[in-house]
Amino acid sequence: MTEPMNNRNPNLDPLALALNGSALIEASAGTGKTFTIAILYVRLVLGHGQPSDSPLQNLLPPNLLVVTFTEAATKELRDRIRTRLTQAAEVFSDAPDEAEPPAETALIYQLRDESYPDPASWPDCRKKLLLAAEWMDEAAVSTIHSFCNRMLSEHAFDSGSLFKLTLETDQSELLDEVARDYWRTFVYPLPPALMDEALSHWKTPVNLRQAVRNLIDDPGSLGTPPDSVHQAIDQVVSQRLAQSQALKAHPWSQWREEVIELLNDLNKSKRLHGGSKNAMFKVWDFLVAWAESDDLLPEKIDSAAGFKNQTPEGLDNILKGDESAPHHPAFDAIEELMAFSQNQPSAKSDILRHASHWIAGRLESEKQKRSEMGFDDLLTRLDDALHGPRGDQLAATIRRQFPVALIDEFQDTDPVQYRIFDRIYDVAGGDASTCLLMIGDPKQAIYGFRGADIYTYLQARQGVKERTYTLGKNFRSARTMVAAVNRVFEHSDQHSRDGAFLFGKGDSSPLPFQGVAANGTKRAWSIDGEVQPSLVFWTHESGEEDRDGNPKGIAKGAATADVAETCASEIARVLTLGQGGQAGFALLDHPEDLVPVAPKDIAVLVNNRNEAGAVRDALGRRRIKSVYLSDRDSVLTSREAAEMLCWLRAFAEPRQLAYIRAALATPTLGRSWQALNQLLTDELVLEREIERFIGYQQQWQKQGVLPMLRSFLMEFEVPGRLLQRPDGERRLTDILHIAELLQQDSLQLDGEHALVHHYTQILRAADEEDEHRTLRLESDAGLVKVITVHKSKGLEYPLVFLPFGTAFRAQSEKQAFVRYHDEKGKLVTVFDPAPEHVARADQERLGEDIRKLYVALTRARFATWVGTAALDHWQQSGLGYLIAGDGQNRISDCLSQLAEGRAEIRITPLPDPDETQYHEHAPEALGPALVSSREAKEDWWIASYSSIEYTGMTGTGIAFTGEVEDAQTQNLLEESGQEAGEAAEPTASHRNQHNFPKGAGPGTFLHELLEWCTQQGFQRVVDNPPLLHEQLTRRCGTRGWSDWVEPLERWLMALISRPLNLDRAGTERVSLANLTTLRPELEFWFESRNVSVRKLDQLVTAHTLNGADRPRVEETRFNGMLKGFIDLVFEHNGQYYVLDYKSNTLGEDDSAYTDQAMGNAILDKRYDLQYVLYLLALHRLLKARLPGYDYDRHIGGAVYLFLRGTHSTSGGAFTDKPPRALIEQLDALFDGEPVAVEVAA
Repeated sequence: MTEPMNNRNPNLDPLALALNGSALIEASAGTGKTFTIAILYVRLVLGHGQPSDSPLQNLLPPNLLVVTFTEAATKELRDRIRTRLTQAAEVFSDAPDEAEPPAETALIYQLRDESYPDPASWPDCRKKLLLAAEWMDEAAVSTIHSFCNRMLSEHAFDSGSLFKLTLETDQSELLDEVARDYWRTFVYPLPPALMDEALSHWKTPVNLRQAVRNLIDDPGSLGTPPDSVHQAIDQVVSQRLAQSQALKAHPWSQWREEVIELLNDLNKSKRLHGGSKNAMFKVWDFLVAWAESDDLLPEKIDSAAGFKNQTPEGLDNILKGDESAPHHPAFDAIEELMAFSQNQPSAKSDILRHASHWIAGRLESEKQKRSEMGFDDLLTRLDDALHGPRGDQLAATIRRQFPVALIDEFQDTDPVQYRIFDRIYDVAGGDASTCLLMIGDPKQAIYGFRGADIYTYLQARQGVKERTYTLGKNFRSARTMVAAVNRVFEHSDQHSRDGAFLFGKGDSSPLPFQGVAANGTKRAWSIDGEVQPSLVFWTHESGEEDRDGNPKGIAKGAATADVAETCASEIARVLTLGQGGQAGFALLDHPEDLVPVAPKDIAVLVNNRNEAGAVRDALGRRRIKSVYLSDRDSVLTSREAAEMLCWLRAFAEPRQLAYIRAALATPTLGRSWQALNQLLTDELVLEREIERFIGYQQQWQKQGVLPMLRSFLMEFEVPGRLLQRPDGERRLTDILHIAELLQQDSLQLDGEHALVHHYTQILRAADEEDEHRTLRLESDAGLVKVITVHKSKGLEYPLVFLPFGTAFRAQSEKQAFVRYHDEKGKLVTVFDPAPEHVARADQERLGEDIRKLYVALTRARFATWVGTAALDHWQQSGLGYLIAGDGQNRISDCLSQLAEGRAEIRITPLPDPDETQYHEHAPEALGPALVSSREAKEDWWIASYSSIEYTGMTGTGIAFTGEVEDAQTQNLLEESGQEAGEAAEPTASHRNQHNFPKGAGPGTFLHELLEWCTQQGFQRVVDNPPLLHEQLTRRCGTRGWSDWVEPLERWLMALISRPLNLDRAGTERVSLANLTTLRPELEFWFESRNVSVRKLDQLVTAHTLNGADRPRVEETRFNGMLKGFIDLVFEHNGQYYVLDYKSNTLGEDDSAYTDQAMGNAILDKRYDLQYVLYLLALHRLLKARLPGYDYDRHIGGAVYLFLRGTHSTSGGAFTDKPPRALIEQLDALFDGEPVAVEVAA
């Protein structure tokens, strides 16, 4: 698998490449890979270069397999190929040729002129190309997984697959279930000491599942698992205990006195600092206590400096003077104890190996039971089928169906994927009746963590042998940018023993760096009229040396912060220069033609979210907006997700005051402290909010959760307020994303409470991976883009910053396992790795870091800035290896050697950041909103009693409220005028109906109780007191009124049982318990035709309550429908009554509930209008339904029951029956007929 390092692959001529057999095309970054695929596709459609009898003639898109690795890439490839086919068809048309054809069609003209010089052949070629373009919707352009799925289903007999297999795109739920099964089977039964060992590694089944997730795909590579995980853990725990006991056996108490004396002597001789001595003394308290205890290790052994300072090496480091440190056996024992603490025997690898095997087997079993398969199963099942008993037949069938296959991004292929295509097309054999083209760039193989395997690429390279070609010209970047990148890797290829990409073996390498030529760009990166270097390195060094004269490293955290600040500062500088027309992209021939640099031109490449956070924070401090394009967090982990749970609870239970207050206190709503305090001190304010949330609940029930949430956001002006904040767009995007998820989930759930419960559950598992819950991109319009190197692959940007160029994460000996490839290129997993295993794994990590650096350096069109920090062991980073090899030189010296004689590369110390603010040009302000001058011809609306505006003696108006949705809202509106009061809590013996809490909330509570009693049956409630007691206990408990259960029980029993006056004379009496014909919460609707509310009021005033003075009604008109709810309609002795419950407080005791007082309350609150409208509704109903109906005979009247007056002489019942003339006049008024009003003088 080796070749000379200076052996160059021939450059590809896309018009001359033989389109049969197998070939490998290495496409370096920016060399036109997708363009080349499209040109080759055009040739395949034309049958170019094929004999007339070749099976590769007359192919159409359904027979040309194109495979890539993402859905987005398939769409792009399909569109690019369709475009190229259409362009090619135009080239073969009769239209005159363009004088200077664009570069993208020049190659097609060359193909036509060289291979089809006879114009007579053009119509046939054009027909083929147009037909292929029309067929592109049916083209076999797909992901590898889609291809495998299709083959398994279309060739079920040959593949041995079930006809009905369900593809589960997300198997995390099943994997969680299997992990829980393992936990129940093997962890729960462990005795406490052994369970502690398991729990020290994984606290929950979810933690274990995360640990084994990448191991269960190939359990065979993990070695033989222990027969019994119980025995394996027991053996480790026993071994650990034995080591601890052996260490305890030392004479620690005796040593303590000896060491203290020795340390005191060192202190007296000025060789030991007093602070260090005291810390070392304290350690001996821990040691002696441990030796006499059952503890495994002394307290604070991993944190107290006194332990480390009492090892031979530690003592030598802290002592002053040139004399050697004194020796004592205690120091050796402490060193041994610390080594034991840091390297205790662990059962982690045994548990992992056992769990991986068991979970993999159970997972496969469960999938078979459910007839399910995941994405990886698609690959393995097709691979198994191709290598099974009917594999030859299946491979031949697929070859006939797809004689041609083009594999895009081939460097990301894993061993299973390669085996599939090798079995079908025989890479090494190169069947002339088929064509397999593998296109990729091994220098960009950076997805090892996903299973992509560069060793698979090398295997294919060996298979095709000399049929390996290179795309040799870069069309993306400026010449200087290409030259700079070439220099970095050629320098390493020349100076490093293992070559630039670590595959060198002496004078040969299967993966040499092959520089590319540059097509160049028309513009260059320019500041103040001067072309700037394309590659700038910032060096960040401590400037200090250790005892051996080596440069001291910089702490990673400090380096990250420093370079992030400089990066943001430089971006602010160039953007500010761009605003002034001093920095941008100038035409090479006319430097004065400058396109100013803007935020959208800049990308910052990072390794992880921590680096991204540091950069974005620094940018934000300079008022530069940015977006993180690689965020894989779940939207459910956002702060807005938790706030939305508060909102949902309040929407679902709007009468729970705690929920209302919690929802209104969420930061997103932006309520002031004063407004929030009013919710605690002003009952009327709270009742208005309850009313509002009741409306949201009704909208949720009628329209769904998404429309309701949007109404809520708009009413509270959330979008406008959030978008004024730097992170507002991100936060608003999260809210709308969650709202959509809730709407989707609500379709599978029954009711708002079910959705709240479901949402609560998924918030608890917010960290689980789910593509639908991944944070959405808020916007990238005009913003600086922050993106990981992995995510940036395949993208390009005018300017790129790579601030953390020497950051790396080495493999550690503390890992439970490491993975690397053996000499044959096979992936192996080693548990409890020895140093040599860790070294091999780290060498592969370094190789991938180098390839990541290549990807990063090839993203820019014009310029790249690279931050290099001299971290500890910086030479182990990808860039460190390329510029220093195995040397120990200073980073600035290494870079200077790299840049020597290269104008396109500049080396500079890390510039000091400044706080320059970037002031973005403000967008054009919106003008005032346009207002329609045309009035609506008809004012049609739905009204209710609560919609009436009236003015009392004080002149205060009651606001118009609009439509009343339900009876509860109506009751709340009616009660909201009640003063809440701040009376002291009564003692238990004084709790009664008169000091029961006041206000709309308690009033609605009483209405709901009476409605429940009606539904149960009043008589049944009286006969079954425990039923009422249980209901009161539950309802009062949720409101914190538990002390009111018994007083309320007595009150309600009296209310239900006591006979009520049904007329003013008291001749008709009946208790609620004795009613047999009744209807609670009767809803009514009837038409109102342009009714004058003032005229309605005049009629009611003239005919009721002796024409007494009452608050006047403001003029408006009911034109549409009148709607309402009557608390109770009942029949007694052949007459029908309307009854309404009132929780109003008229005084402090029973004496306040006289007929006169109740009449005054009726007038003050204008309940007269209410009960007249109720009786009109009842009149209309009986007139339509009751044979022989007569108002005087069948209408009993209205009963308004003041609940707090139950024990008064009146019983709290106010009664009235308006005259027939009034009801008939109102009937005519609502029908739109003219009605005269006689007003008393």
